[in-house]
Amino acid sequence: MARVARSRFGVFSILCVGVLIGYVIANTNTPSLQFADAKETDNKAASVKTPPSVSSVKATRNRDMYYPGSEDLAPNEMRVTACGTGMPNARPKQAAACWLVELGNGDKFLFDIGTGSAERISAMQIPYNYLNKVFIGHLHSDHFGDLDALYCGGIVANRVVPLEVWGPNSIEPKYGTKAAMDAMEKMLAWDIDTRMGNTDTRGAFLKVTEFPYDAISNVIYEKNGVTIRTIPAIHIFDGCVSFILEWNGLKFCYSSDTFPNKWWLEHTQGADISIHECFIAPESLVEKQGFTPQAALNVGTQIHTSPAQFGKVMAETKPRMAVAYHFFNDFDTSPAVLREVRRTYDGPLALAVDYMVFNVTKDDIKVRMAAVEESVWPQPSTIPLLPPDPKIRRTALSKKMLEGRVVHREVLQQVYDDINKRFGSNEKVPE
Repeated sequence: MARVARSRFGVFSILCVGVLIGYVIANTNTPSLQFADAKETDNKAASVKTPPSVSSVKATRNRDMYYPGSEDLAPNEMRVTACGTGMPNARPKQAAACWLVELGNGDKFLFDIGTGSAERISAMQIPYNYLNKVFIGHLHSDHFGDLDALYCGGIVANRVVPLEVWGPNSIEPKYGTKAAMDAMEKMLAWDIDTRMGNTDTRGAFLKVTEFPYDAISNVIYEKNGVTIRTIPAIHIFDGCVSFILEWNGLKFCYSSDTFPNKWWLEHTQGADISIHECFIAPESLVEKQGFTPQAALNVGTQIHTSPAQFGKVMAETKPRMAVAYHFFNDFDTSPAVLREVRRTYDGPLALAVDYMVFNVTKDDIKVRMAAVEESVWPQPSTIPLLPPDPKIRRTALSKKMLEGRVVHREVLQQVYDDINKRFGSNEKVPE
């Protein structure tokens, strides 16, 4: 009896489902299931505008991507590009700390230049003679580790003006920026000296400005309507600063590395774009890098600014755009960072990753990603180059090395002849 009851219930269920399906089909607005007379159908078809058979060849006006070298910067506009947003160890996805600021008056500034960032800078397709102003927040390698690459690479890529570097002093001269730059030049002696007289080396010089790390709202740069100030930063040891750039009513603030501090809270209020370190959540240091909980908490919340602290700082300073950087921004790490930030801050926020671009005006802040070309060449200098001057050569091959050369003079002569013919020069194969 129970079996019969179940059977009848099953038949009843099937009938109910069938009725329901019929109702849905009858009331679904699907063209293939609608019926109308031919005249009504023709009228509807006539009212529909068919797309043109050939697509437009005009450029898309509102691009979701930034294509380096393809967009003018408006006279009152600031463009900020993330050339390094990661942690102390660079990786293919993220270089260490580096931010490029371009202004509508033509000025360009680099803030920090950490390990791996030089190739990101190159991807922006800016002639190297414009990339000659670097501001270093402190002397950890993840904040200036690619300075040598910019210095020497810029010489090769036709930078014909000195590279200017601004950085803080410390409690002892040996820990200051000037000592670091002197040591870098000594390290690069072979590189620099061998280039002298073999190419245009007008850019093979450093100009270093060292300033007090503990000065408050200290003007270190003032030119062309741009003012750059420093405030002390608190990070593991004395000798760290944060930067504030003001131009044309716009305010850019960059922390480099710092624990939350009273100077940042006082001097960065209402910034247009506020870039502050937001270190990886302590749980990720334990899970990803094998830190002990004690080490993770020390590094992530005492030496650096934790995500929740970052949020608190932004809530108190109220920038138009808060930018969190200095963490590996991955699908499995960013949720923890975002969760912690949102505990204390609910305003405009960007979790930075390399090649993120911010176009800042008084009316708007546009955030996009740059589309970069990996096979890009360095952009030539906008200043005419000079031919090599053998008189200024500092080095030469020894007699032993010279005697080891195998000179295929007939081959070289053909190369010289081809170049002279093509470019109107009159160079002779050296003896």
